[in-house]
Amino acid sequence: MNDTPGWASPGSAPSDGQDASVPRPAEPADDTGTPTKWSKTQPPPGQWSPPSAQTPGQPGPTPPHPAPAWGAGWGGPGQGGAPGPAWGRPPAAKPGVIPLRPLGVGEILDGAVSTLRAHWRTVLGVTLAVAVVTQICDILVVRYLVPEPGQIDPEATPSEALSQAGDSIRDSLFSLAPTTVITLLGTLFTTAVLTMVVSRSILGRPVTLTEAWQEARPRLPQLLGLTLLLPLAAVVIMGVGVAPGILVGSTAGVLLAVLGGLIALVVISWLMVRYALASPALMLERQGIGASLRRSAKLVRGSWWRIFGIQSLTLLLTFLITMIVSIPFAIVALATDGSGIDGLVAGSTPEYGWTYLIITGIGAVIASSISYPISAGVTVLLYVDQRIRREALDLELARAAGLTGNGTPGTATPGS
Repeated sequence: MNDTPGWASPGSAPSDGQDASVPRPAEPADDTGTPTKWSKTQPPPGQWSPPSAQTPGQPGPTPPHPAPAWGAGWGGPGQGGAPGPAWGRPPAAKPGVIPLRPLGVGEILDGAVSTLRAHWRTVLGVTLAVAVVTQICDILVVRYLVPEPGQIDPEATPSEALSQAGDSIRDSLFSLAPTTVITLLGTLFTTAVLTMVVSRSILGRPVTLTEAWQEARPRLPQLLGLTLLLPLAAVVIMGVGVAPGILVGSTAGVLLAVLGGLIALVVISWLMVRYALASPALMLERQGIGASLRRSAKLVRGSWWRIFGIQSLTLLLTFLITMIVSIPFAIVALATDGSGIDGLVAGSTPEYGWTYLIITGIGAVIASSISYPISAGVTVLLYVDQRIRREALDLELARAAGLTGNGTPGTATPGS
């Protein structure tokens, strides 16, 4: 039987369009002379060509193994005619940064990095612009608006310490609010534009920053609502989790607050993964906020742990990239700005000067320009992968890329 149009697995009927007169190798026989199954060392039938003129009884020349038209991810015949690691898998077309089939973890990460390489002018254009503006606003907020968090008295009773801890958390949340809003707005623009860039790169199509922005701009209000809704829901859930412990007070209240915070963290993690694919659904399917949340929940259902693992790995990679880039700048900034080192040595809250903030800001801009595209690319490719697995989106993508049924370039359908 045929696996896909234009391809037949070893020992099956001829593929569509394949001439049945093309000779096939004889099936090997066992000791009794009964034909057995195909040997694993046999090349696929499509690789065999008609024998040329030769002396009867003498083997003809061995034809070379042609490479598949779309070889990425294809484990075809290896050296010496041995099967490759993915023997029996149909070759997948790869018009862009990913093969059009269910993806592995490495292919998703490689697709995100390949998008950064293939469209580096567009990607770096938007990420650098957003990172610079975001970092400038962040520096000004930290310098002039953010108050110092409250301190906890080490000699306070448990109830007093819990109250002071609550005040310190509240002050920290208020101080982080402006920075969080700035970061969310920066993430909004990068997510909107990079989603369009990745969607074009999957089809192997070029895209400019202007084109990506024109496609993304109509969806910005809905994306803004979604971007603000999820963190707000997380804050509310965490507040509900720790509020009983804070109200109770005493040592029991501390334990209750910790337990409630842990439970709230589990619930938040579950919800964040469940709705992780909402932003690409909103941008690429032109869905509303509620519909995109339901769409994400449907795509994630049954694959929660897989998506959680891939997102955790991506978060770890982007964190390592940020640390590798930012730590040298932080060291240089501390060495240059003496006030920060004096505060650290004295054990008080250091007061960083402009020199420290500017140098660390440069490091943050560079780190964001690398980590933003990878994080956004993984999210979009996860969405595409789930739709390929659930809805055979690869067929639609192949048509949109202008490929025929056998994975070769053809004519794209109008309006694709």
